[in-house]
Amino acid sequence: MKYYFSIRQTIIFSLLIFVLTANSYAQTDTTWNHKKCAVVLTYDDGLNVDLSNVIPALDSLGLKGTFYISDYFYGLNAQIDEWRKAAAEGHELGNHTIWHPCDGSLPGRSFVKPDYDLHTYTVNRMDNEILAMNNILKAIDGKDERTFAYPCGDMKIHDSAYLNFLKYKFVAARGVTPEMLPINKVDLDNVDCYMENGATADEMIALVKKAMQTHTLLVFLFHGVGGEHNINVALKAHSGLLYFLKQNEKDIWIAPMIDVAKFIKSKQ
Repeated sequence: MKYYFSIRQTIIFSLLIFVLTANSYAQTDTTWNHKKCAVVLTYDDGLNVDLSNVIPALDSLGLKGTFYISDYFYGLNAQIDEWRKAAAEGHELGNHTIWHPCDGSLPGRSFVKPDYDLHTYTVNRMDNEILAMNNILKAIDGKDERTFAYPCGDMKIHDSAYLNFLKYKFVAARGVTPEMLPINKVDLDNVDCYMENGATADEMIALVKKAMQTHTLLVFLFHGVGGEHNINVALKAHSGLLYFLKQNEKDIWIAPMIDVAKFIKSKQ
């Protein structure tokens, strides 16, 4: 027996499929690992304050962070034992390249040294530096799976996206665009985040509350916490955020980037 569908029936059927698909991506109180939203705490550059200020604060509350490490300030050698301990305790060590190369032609980039200006790089040089950093990190924590953070948020050398050939090496890569997205719209090749500079605890908590209301992913990006970087958040403000997260842990999934990225990938 043959079945023939009228144009009207075809349209109704198509709409039904659309509704069912949309519902499958509906954001709810259980979307994020049975919680309302996900929050990832990321810290860039592998600064000394990460070890002296941030990790003790996180550990005191049983929270885990992601630390994107580079060695542009030649401090990594003295930190290795402490980073190894932090990784063993559940914190994530992420790749932020060795020398933190950025596009020095952009406004506010006077800090970029000529030797580490992306205009002097080739894609092959950048990719080799990233792979070398993966090897350094594996020597510290013994892990193969990794996430990446674009230095300065720069994703291209001239017109070429330098991470294109290395995507298979990373579960996700974090960018710098400030946005909260639902689970089906997160781009794991360029995860959005909110870079905090001089923010108060209340301002950061307001972002968390918005993520809870919208059932979205919120990624924080910190540099200095209590000093050591011109992009800085006060210890008191950072502590206030952490305490709020801990107090609302039943509704907020707080986890390292690699865990959240794997979860997103499984749902997409």
